[in-house]
Amino acid sequence: MSDTIHTDAAPEAVGAYSQATTTGDLVFTAGQIPLTTDGDLLADASIAEQTETALDNLLAVLEEAGAGPDDVLKTTVFLADIDDFEEMNEVYAGYFEGSPPARSAVQAGALPKGVGVEIEAVASRE
Repeated sequence: MSDTIHTDAAPEAVGAYSQATTTGDLVFTAGQIPLTTDGDLLADASIAEQTETALDNLLAVLEEAGAGPDDVLKTTVFLADIDDFEEMNEVYAGYFEGSPPARSAVQAGALPKGVGVEIEAVASRE
């Protein structure tokens, strides 16, 4: 059986999906984009700022589910342009110090709302 997670500390879902779902100790987040809780889309901001906002959203969802950055097992980072990898990675590294989770990073054909980055995670609430 799964439960859905919702927090006002992250933007509302922009489609027919939940911010996260859980089953047992596992948390599966939806992809988080650089959209503020006030509805401001940061698509024209630097990749560093977009990454920071997406990760802040991701951590807010995880916190609501009872998990934090140290509980993240795997992330997937979708980039509109793989040439933005280094800038994204510099910000990302500050969120997962110590033992970072497994990660995939890929260039996507297009991301929602024309943003440059989207990040999702799987975490454990043990």
